[in-house]
Amino acid sequence: MSNSIDEERTTFLNVDLDIISKSRLEPLVAAFGKKVSVLYVGPERSLYGAHLELGGPRFPKSADMAIRALAALVRQLPRKVRRLWNHARVKDFNIGIQGGYRPHCSVFPLNVETINAVARLGARVVVTVYSPLEVSKTEVRPEDANRGVQAAQQRVSTASRRRPKRSAARS
Repeated sequence: MSNSIDEERTTFLNVDLDIISKSRLEPLVAAFGKKVSVLYVGPERSLYGAHLELGGPRFPKSADMAIRALAALVRQLPRKVRRLWNHARVKDFNIGIQGGYRPHCSVFPLNVETINAVARLGARVVVTVYSPLEVSKTEVRPEDANRGVQAAQQRVSTASRRRPKRSAARS
């Protein structure tokens, strides 16, 4: 399976494990070892955050598989480190979806057992959908630019009809 993304298709990307706590999370991240890839661990505003995904060269084929694997890693944490998990303010299994233009709709199901496993860990399932459009605040979409041009043309046309025409002889 290739890691390339068809930008036209709606696609499952991965599941991030997002944890926010009053306590430093480095010991919790260290306990996962090489079974996770660390996206970030450290201060977040006045709290501490850890953002992880499954490690290794293979990507999970579904959100369900990824959540089950991450939940199993959390269940296997040593008791002392598990307390960090239990006391965290946010424990999210964040499903990443790349939105696309096709197909018309896409379904990414979770099994009841997976949802129960997340609930037993005191966590949430969150879904993040990334737009297929790369639009920044400074970028102008073509349809918006056309509306602006049309509005400006309308104002010029209206203003020219209201003003009396000057004759060339008066200058």
